[in-house]
Amino acid sequence: MIETVYTLKNYGKINIRLKEIITDKGISRSKLSTMVAMSYDLVNRYYNNKVTRVDLDVISRFCYVLNCSVNEILEYKNP
Repeated sequence: MIETVYTLKNYGKINIRLKEIITDKGISRSKLSTMVAMSYDLVNRYYNNKVTRVDLDVISRFCYVLNCSVNEILEYKNP
Protein backbone atom coordinates (compact mmCIF):
# COMPACT_ATOMS: atom_id res chain seq x y z
CA MET A 1 0.00 0.00 0.00
CA ILE A 2 1.34 3.43 -0.98
CA GLU A 3 0.90 6.26 1.51
CA THR A 4 0.40 9.74 0.09
CA VAL A 5 1.49 12.67 2.20
CA TYR A 6 0.08 16.10 1.46
CA THR A 7 1.69 19.23 2.77
CA LEU A 8 -0.20 22.47 2.96
CA LYS A 9 1.43 25.39 1.22
CA ASN A 10 1.38 28.79 2.89
CA TYR A 11 -0.14 31.16 0.33
CA GLY A 12 -0.15 34.19 2.60
CA LYS A 13 -3.01 35.94 4.35
CA ILE A 14 -5.65 38.54 3.59
CA ASN A 15 -6.00 41.15 6.33
CA ILE A 16 -9.09 43.29 6.76
CA ARG A 17 -8.03 46.84 7.58
CA LEU A 18 -11.43 48.14 8.71
CA LYS A 19 -10.12 49.01 12.19
CA GLU A 20 -7.48 51.38 10.81
CA ILE A 21 -9.86 53.01 8.33
CA ILE A 22 -12.67 53.83 10.74
CA THR A 23 -10.22 54.93 13.43
CA ASP A 24 -8.65 57.38 10.96
CA LYS A 25 -12.11 58.66 9.98
CA GLY A 26 -13.34 58.90 13.57
CA ILE A 27 -16.29 56.55 13.07
CA SER A 28 -17.37 54.08 15.76
CA ARG A 29 -18.34 50.49 15.03
CA SER A 30 -21.84 51.26 16.24
CA LYS A 31 -22.23 54.19 13.86
CA LEU A 32 -20.74 52.18 10.99
CA SER A 33 -23.17 49.32 11.58
CA THR A 34 -26.04 51.80 11.26
CA MET A 35 -24.54 53.42 8.16
CA VAL A 36 -24.10 50.10 6.33
CA ALA A 37 -27.35 48.57 7.66
CA MET A 38 -25.63 45.55 9.24
CA SER A 39 -25.57 44.08 12.69
CA TYR A 40 -22.95 45.32 15.12
CA ASP A 41 -21.72 41.73 15.54
CA LEU A 42 -20.95 41.39 11.81
CA VAL A 43 -19.18 44.77 11.68
CA ASN A 44 -17.24 43.79 14.80
CA ARG A 45 -16.03 40.54 13.17
CA TYR A 46 -14.70 42.49 10.18
CA TYR A 47 -13.23 45.13 12.53
CA ASN A 48 -11.34 42.46 14.49
CA ASN A 49 -10.25 40.62 11.34
CA LYS A 50 -12.13 37.49 12.47
CA VAL A 51 -13.85 36.72 9.17
CA THR A 52 -12.92 33.53 7.32
CA ARG A 53 -15.07 34.15 4.24
CA VAL A 54 -15.45 37.65 2.89
CA ASP A 55 -18.86 38.72 1.59
CA LEU A 56 -18.44 41.01 -1.42
CA ASP A 57 -21.70 42.82 -0.63
CA VAL A 58 -20.35 43.70 2.81
CA ILE A 59 -17.08 44.98 1.33
CA SER A 60 -19.08 47.03 -1.22
CA ARG A 61 -21.09 48.64 1.57
CA PHE A 62 -17.92 49.51 3.50
CA CYS A 63 -16.32 51.02 0.39
CA TYR A 64 -19.41 53.09 -0.40
CA VAL A 65 -19.97 54.43 3.12
CA LEU A 66 -16.27 54.99 3.90
CA ASN A 67 -15.52 56.38 0.43
CA CYS A 68 -12.55 54.07 -0.05
CA SER A 69 -11.38 51.33 -2.40
CA VAL A 70 -11.27 47.57 -1.90
CA ASN A 71 -7.47 47.82 -1.82
CA GLU A 72 -7.69 50.01 1.25
CA ILE A 73 -9.88 47.51 3.11
CA LEU A 74 -8.28 44.23 2.03
CA GLU A 75 -4.54 43.75 2.25
CA TYR A 76 -2.58 40.71 1.04
CA LYS A 77 0.36 39.64 3.20
CA ASN A 78 2.92 37.45 1.44
CA PRO A 79 4.14 34.49 3.53
